[in-house]
Amino acid sequence: MSKKQALQAFNQELHISHNQIFNYLTCSIKYRFQYVEGLPPERISIALFFGSAIHAAIEMYYRSFKNHGREEPLKSLHDRFETCLELDIENTSAPIIYKKNTPDVNATIKMGKAMLKAFYDFVNLDGMEIIDVELPLSATLFTDDGQKTDLKLVGILDLVLRGENGEILVVDNKTAAKPMAQSTADDNGQMTAYAYLLAANKYVFPTAPVQCRFDILRKLKTPKIEQVSTIRTAEQRKRFAKIANAVLAGIDAGVFMPQPSWMCGDCSHSGACKAW
Repeated sequence: MSKKQALQAFNQELHISHNQIFNYLTCSIKYRFQYVEGLPPERISIALFFGSAIHAAIEMYYRSFKNHGREEPLKSLHDRFETCLELDIENTSAPIIYKKNTPDVNATIKMGKAMLKAFYDFVNLDGMEIIDVELPLSATLFTDDGQKTDLKLVGILDLVLRGENGEILVVDNKTAAKPMAQSTADDNGQMTAYAYLLAANKYVFPTAPVQCRFDILRKLKTPKIEQVSTIRTAEQRKRFAKIANAVLAGIDAGVFMPQPSWMCGDCSHSGACKAW
């Protein structure tokens, strides 16, 4: 099944993604504006388009390696990034929030190309087999007492690898200005969701730990890539399902409220929140 077909299938059944769960937990009123009321964004951070374009270029690299056993030239990654970024900017009607290290389109393109060069110089797949790239998965959510619900957890995994020992490794690509602390990686719900999906789809045994890694492209004057490894146990996956079901219960009950935080500065629905 292709990624496009999988996304169409996701839309035909009741489902929730980690991104939706994360949005509800960090600010449930934003969840309401975005997913319940379907309000268009009032403004969009350039970081959203930037991260999406970087992901598209990295996906091209890994997909070429998987399908053809070769690297795409760095210029192809640069062209892919620039095209995706410019298309996203061109197709949005919302004002764009630029950042200190990416104050305009040209600076954003320059930063992205430098970061992709850092990725290109660093990446090493020796001893690893690419199982899939941008892998769409879904899995039934169960209650804490093991009862099947009518909802699916869905997600698209950036990269799934198999090592020489046969062990599965899920990799998530991120862009960030600051380094990721080990505690942040260990607590990250997105990886727990991915581990749940892999176990439910029999990529690993139900009780086995899942090896996970964040590949973080740092937005620095001289960009670099940092890797942070972590694991997800069966108990952590079970706890994630419990959290997901609690979120669904809150949504069903119509529990939505503002949650002020540092994330408010870039919020795409700050006006609606103030008017609430």
